[in-house]
Amino acid sequence: MRVEMWTDIACPWCYVGREHFNKGLADFAHRDQVEVVHRSFELNPKAKNGTVPIIDAVAAQYGRTHQQQVDREHQAASMANAVGLEFRVGGRVFGNTFDLHRLSHFAKTRGLQGEFLDRAFQANFAEKRSVYDTETVVALAVEAGLEETEVREVLADPKKFADEVRSDERRASEIGVSGVPFFVLGGRYGVNGVQAPAAFTRALEQAWADQSAA
Repeated sequence: MRVEMWTDIACPWCYVGREHFNKGLADFAHRDQVEVVHRSFELNPKAKNGTVPIIDAVAAQYGRTHQQQVDREHQAASMANAVGLEFRVGGRVFGNTFDLHRLSHFAKTRGLQGEFLDRAFQANFAEKRSVYDTETVVALAVEAGLEETEVREVLADPKKFADEVRSDERRASEIGVSGVPFFVLGGRYGVNGVQAPAAFTRALEQAWADQSAA
């Protein structure tokens, strides 16, 4: 059974939601027969890399006060810590994730997409490393097992794997995905947001049962 997972590395709920899904999958009896496909989604495709603190940038984007956004960061941190993830409140800057998505698709061709995303998410939310700095991104890709020369070639050519990113985003638009994380199980069931691990397990069981019956 295929599970499609739309995420953005800039999204704290994706950081937590991926871990919730993984824990839910671990409790699913047929987990060895599940193919997880990572899909690209940009929360703000017009974003530019810069030095604006993430809390100020996101508060402005969604019309929240500074304190409201700080509170949301603490909420995300609490949820992350509850499942064993580290989370730095604030400390990040606002940026564009398109190149990270392109690298994710390149990593897929090397069988290392999940590993690259794990490193990117962890660096962005748990470590004092900027995923919008080219040298840092190269280092993260190498840590995930990719070849440095190939990574630099992809980053140097904005056309490489751009079509793959856009294809994921078109599909998201076609099926009505407006926020992430978003999961499609067995090509039929949509699961939106940060669900509890047990909820993911139940959704997987339902999708599996329906697929088997069909």
